[in-house]
Amino acid sequence: MFSKILIANRGEIACRIIATCRRLGIHTIAVYSEADAGARHVRLADAATCIGPAPASASYLKVERILAAAREHGAEAIHPGYGFLSENPDFARAVEAAGIALIGPSAQSMEIMGSKAAAKDRMAPAGVPLIPGYHGDDQNDEHLQAEAERVGFPLMLKAAAGGGGKGMRVVRSAGEFGEALAAARREARSAFGDERMILERYLARPRHIEAQVFADAHGNTVHLYERDCSSQRRHQKIIEEAPAPNLDPALRTELLAAAVRAAQAVNYLGAGTVEFLVDGDDFYFLEMNTRLQVEHPVTEMITGLDLVEWQIRVAAGEKLPRQQDQISIQGHAMEARIYAEDPDRGFVPSSGWIRALNLPEGEQIRIDRGVDTGDTVSVHYDPMIAKLIVHGPDREACRARLKRALSASFIAGPTTNLGFLQALAATEAFASGRLDAGLLDREPALVQTHREPPVEVVAAAAAYWLRAQEPDAPSPSPWARCDGWRPGTPASRWLDIECGELRTSIEATGFAGDYKLMLADQDLALRLDPLGVSRFRLDLGDRNRPVWLHADGESRLDVCLDELRWTLTRHARFEAAQSSAGGDGRILAPMPGRILEIRVTEGAQVAEGEPVLVMEAMKMELTIKAPIDGTVEGLAVERGDLVEADALLLSLIEADPEN
Repeated sequence: MFSKILIANRGEIACRIIATCRRLGIHTIAVYSEADAGARHVRLADAATCIGPAPASASYLKVERILAAAREHGAEAIHPGYGFLSENPDFARAVEAAGIALIGPSAQSMEIMGSKAAAKDRMAPAGVPLIPGYHGDDQNDEHLQAEAERVGFPLMLKAAAGGGGKGMRVVRSAGEFGEALAAARREARSAFGDERMILERYLARPRHIEAQVFADAHGNTVHLYERDCSSQRRHQKIIEEAPAPNLDPALRTELLAAAVRAAQAVNYLGAGTVEFLVDGDDFYFLEMNTRLQVEHPVTEMITGLDLVEWQIRVAAGEKLPRQQDQISIQGHAMEARIYAEDPDRGFVPSSGWIRALNLPEGEQIRIDRGVDTGDTVSVHYDPMIAKLIVHGPDREACRARLKRALSASFIAGPTTNLGFLQALAATEAFASGRLDAGLLDREPALVQTHREPPVEVVAAAAAYWLRAQEPDAPSPSPWARCDGWRPGTPASRWLDIECGELRTSIEATGFAGDYKLMLADQDLALRLDPLGVSRFRLDLGDRNRPVWLHADGESRLDVCLDELRWTLTRHARFEAAQSSAGGDGRILAPMPGRILEIRVTEGAQVAEGEPVLVMEAMKMELTIKAPIDGTVEGLAVERGDLVEADALLLSLIEADPEN
């Protein structure tokens, strides 16, 4: 067993690795960029070394600086986590040449499986089913066009060296191919430094099911069952679960056996994930991730095993802790990825200081996070805040626990996807376990995050703010009460509450949780009682219901009712409503980033929804669209410019509706 391990990563995965090392009595060394000097993984590690400026290319991707840190601290092994250098064969070779153990597979395995084309060449002889397509060396545009027409449309363009949805495009006709190829190449070059493409027949409604495999240096290879990652948006996983629901037992057995054969075909070592697309009664090899997966906790929850510990033991030369017949599963687990992003603005990543981070604790609930209250979500890295993982005796019990845990969660500061996760978990498609990998892209309206609040939500918020005005300790004196008391009759208090497009003025009387409201021409009598931190019971009419009320300062409130979330704002009375964004024709940068393309010129006519700019921000390409019909009045940026959030990009003169 190693005594010192350097973690060549950051964020929640670095914190996750540190937790296992601490339990095993292993000394940990963190590396960090200048932007991460005060980060949680740095605070948790036993030692830490700065390896460069904020950009990953100048720090977390600098092999020599990482190796220098390992030598400085006497590290015997390096754990790369996931992302960054975790699947880089050159890094694996450099670590080996430095006489340090890499907690991961060999460079050769990474190289084969890191190339979708090379991986397919190994899988076919091993009896692993492949999707029909093209993965050859001839990457000439004309040849790829011809191969695309041979495979047929629709088809999927994929970066040969990629993963995580980068460099991927669905092409539905021959006429779209050229533009899609150029965009996919550009994105692949930016993400992986490699613009080679493969083509695959597009499966319209496949499930994304992956098998966790493990192998040691003694000839043992096992699977740790499967995970269903079909809950996706633009190829990015949202909620993962294990085991896969509604999977035919015979198909499961075949898929898991194929995953083991895939690992054996490349002499694999350590933890890996073999991903498949399942289409009806057929399954096809998608790719192999030669690292620990983001969603590995759901496998840990159903097997009771620590996959990071297994990685460390295998890298130290030990045999697998268990053989296949000793590995079993219990119950069901789900993981929700909590991101700093805005679902109502096209999932644009968010950033900023975390003023509050309240995540649930309890039996069968696990939180893996890379930040604490007071930390900052940086614009330089992936905007994941935390992973919420739950376990239950069966799938429905697990889903119910997930919904409750999401309702109990609250983050103030960056905009998050908590409301989107709750809405997704409440859909019939998710409840039945019948999601496919493209459903949320085909039917985005399936998950409604911008809905009008029911009267119960507004009433609960009003009651909360009324209580907040009142003293904590009751007093018999009417002069100590904040209920507008006057001799003869109670006086009213007023609240002005906004949620989305709805703004409501409420007249209220009452005190200490008992109130009468005049709301939307209704007279409502209600009572609001605290049940715990942020949890209340709302009695309204003949119903009493639990409700979560999360305050962000004095004027904003997240209300969670029936496992759905609304954000409400309390205004000073008679305060003017804000005009809608974008109505003046000024297009602002949604976040800091770099201008990749400008698709219009001054004086050009554009239609609402037409793409005008392409930005790169937080490792994503963002297409900026015209908010109105109009004429381009002026461009404020050029290609290659770095811009701050809310910087002016261009301005439009609105078209005359009568012309």
